[in-house]
Parts: sequence; structure tokens; C-alpha cells
Amino acid sequence: MTIFLVTFLVIGIAILAMAVGVLAGRRPIGGSCGGLERLGLECDASCDKPCPERLARMQSHSREQS
Repeated sequence: MTIFLVTFLVIGIAILAMAVGVLAGRRPIGGSCGGLERLGLECDASCDKPCPERLARMQSHSREQS
């Protein structure tokens, strides 16, 4: 039972620390390896309006191919 309580306490402190970091205005936890883009794959969300970064990338890519 002691191990359970210590584990629960450690996990609770970790979650509390992450919440305080978000409330303090820091960026939320995010990936650091580039995700699918690093592998050369694109996420296809099938959205009609891409975000500004993706739109700029798509436009520069189409200019390079022309």
C-alpha cells in the first residue's frame, strides 16, 4: 500500500507541476522530433482552409515546381 501511495503522490506532483506551467503562460507540452513531417509525410486533415504556415509552405512548394 505504501508503494501505491508514493506512486500516486509522485504522479500527482508531476501533473500539478505541468498545470502550473501552463497557467504561468508557458507553451503546452509538444513533440520535439518533428512528427510526421520529419519522415516526409503530411497529415491529411481534409480541411478546406489550411493554417497560415501550411498555406505558405504549399505556395512556396508550388512555386519551386513551376
